Amino acid sequence: MGRLRTNSGLAEDLLIELDRDAGVPLHRQIEASIRASIRAGRLRAGTSLPPTRTLAAGLGVSRGVVVEAYQQLVAEGYLASRSGGYTQVAASMPPAAADPGSAAATAASTAQPAARSVGFRVDFGYGRTDVSQFPRAAWLRSVRTVLTTTPNDRFAYLDGRGVPELRQALCDYLNRVRGTLAVPGNVVICNGYGQGISLLIQVLARRGARRIALEDPSSDDDARVLAGAAGLDVVGIPVGPDGVQVDALDLADADALVLTPSHQWPTGGVLSAAARAEVIRWARRRGAIVVEDDYDAEYRYDRSPVGAMQGLAPDHVVYCGTASKTLAPGLRLGWMAVPAQLVDDVAAAKLLADRGSSVIDQLTFADFLGRGEFDRHLRRMRPVYRRRRDALLDALRTRLPDLRLAGIAAGQHVVAWLPPDLDEAAVVAAAARHGLGIQGVGPFRIAGAGPGGLIFGYAILSESAIAEGVALLATAIREVRGS
Repeated sequence: MGRLRTNSGLAEDLLIELDRDAGVPLHRQIEASIRASIRAGRLRAGTSLPPTRTLAAGLGVSRGVVVEAYQQLVAEGYLASRSGGYTQVAASMPPAAADPGSAAATAASTAQPAARSVGFRVDFGYGRTDVSQFPRAAWLRSVRTVLTTTPNDRFAYLDGRGVPELRQALCDYLNRVRGTLAVPGNVVICNGYGQGISLLIQVLARRGARRIALEDPSSDDDARVLAGAAGLDVVGIPVGPDGVQVDALDLADADALVLTPSHQWPTGGVLSAAARAEVIRWARRRGAIVVEDDYDAEYRYDRSPVGAMQGLAPDHVVYCGTASKTLAPGLRLGWMAVPAQLVDDVAAAKLLADRGSSVIDQLTFADFLGRGEFDRHLRRMRPVYRRRRDALLDALRTRLPDLRLAGIAAGQHVVAWLPPDLDEAAVVAAAARHGLGIQGVGPFRIAGAGPGGLIFGYAILSESAIAEGVALLATAIREVRGS
């Protein structure tokens, strides 16, 4: 597959959402999406766009549709076509598309997997990334580049936001792929989601927050524990098939809301555009903050990309991301795009916590992003995880067809809702007796009520291990039904 290299790096992914029922030609929708991203500053001057074949394949359209969109934007002056077929954002930009990062600079785990018991023949534990696939050679090239080219002053103490190179690289990536409106001056680098939510809760508590709302069910034990320690009340907002039930927000009387809107954990629901707009209206009415945990959003298989909420309201949404599910949790690399009114306090809290994350690791990741290696790694891993997911779905549908599957279109886990005659705790216990590690949904509920379900993490399992695990579960369920 062709790849483009420029001074701005590689652009192999691009967030474009198509509505095939809108009655608008697809090439017009692509034009409008790219044009809007350029005007908003998500795509900076000089950024290379994906090759037409690559983008067409990713969107599920013909190459001619993308070619027509690119040609129109070249004619309008938004894009520039270079020799060799390279297409870039034009150097001469409309006034509305000026780089938001420079203006801001001038003006200025995601849920952790539960501990697992040892001795299981097969373990469907969630939240585990296949670290054996870590791109060591590419990472080493970036380490060498950093060690041989970085100015000496970069290795001194920096401010709490993190190194400028990584903050700029993350903004370029997130604005392009996740549809954020992040600016380098408002990005804070942290040691994963756990530290990020800790810093936010500290800042919100000092600013007078009294209650934080979480999705119910939710695996965010970090927020629960930290909020309690900071003297904040915790309230659960029920989750439906499509994510959090927004009609319950006003009853929560909360000052902050933690969401996983692009792939709700654990149910897998995707918050609709209308629901996202209502969440933003709620936050503005209350002066509240929405914490967007972009949990495993990079891995999608059967659906179009869904943009981040932060792009809708950067003044009310804190965007949280990490390298834990994409590269390795051991890197301890996370990032937050923070509203301007909070960023100084969050950066100060980070500085007080640990004097800042590792400079070498930050610069290495910045180089890794800039070279396009992150795009390349994700493109390599998506089919790997998809094959494992497909093996799980095939096995469940064959052996346990009465389980209702959810959240299958993206991520690294699947939820299976149990029929009414099966008790969740009994199934989990029986599975353990047969050598199968699996967790139920029940322990992640805040209110403690709801249908029984099982969480299947599949990211580190081979296809044969997945088949064996489902066979063990089928045996355990027969035992429960026979008792």
